[in-house]
Amino acid sequence: MSFMKGDMLTRTRKLVKGLAKAEPVWLKAMERAPPPTFPPPGGKVQKVSLPEDVYVQKFFKKHPDSKYHDAIKISSFNPPPARVFAWRVLELKEQGVGEEEAMDVANMEYKAEKKAKKMAYTRLKQIARLQGKRPPPNPYPSAVKEIQAEERKYVRARFFDPKILQIVEKMKAERGAKMQERMRGG
Repeated sequence: MSFMKGDMLTRTRKLVKGLAKAEPVWLKAMERAPPPTFPPPGGKVQKVSLPEDVYVQKFFKKHPDSKYHDAIKISSFNPPPARVFAWRVLELKEQGVGEEEAMDVANMEYKAEKKAKKMAYTRLKQIARLQGKRPPPNPYPSAVKEIQAEERKYVRARFFDPKILQIVEKMKAERGAKMQERMRGG
């Protein structure tokens, strides 16, 4: 239906009228109360930018290891550190603090919070060891380690998956054949 012009309601009407499709149950209801139509954007779609985006970029320049945190999850329960940093800078600027000073203060607060989280987890591990229990998983893992944990199952699969092992054997046989061919020709 991508070749037809119009919204979904218009397209469906055309298909039903041309007997190409049976009339859906919802068609009459949608004709009585059609969905709102929005004017198409003039030209290119405008880029959405928030006031804190400048400071998010500066945060990533200062802390490149945090680039793996998703800076888009604005409304999550735990917003990413880059957004928290940017919000704090904007808050300090509203209070009359200069931009550089605001960034320095927000940076110190970020480092202090990160250090406190690491110390809390260290203490949690110590308590678990004293109780003879297994230490809990890190509640504040680095984004790189999270990505590696997701990829670990795929990395391990290459050693045990029979399909992959067949491909490897085939590649070894091809390589061996090429080596023999070189030895004969050379």
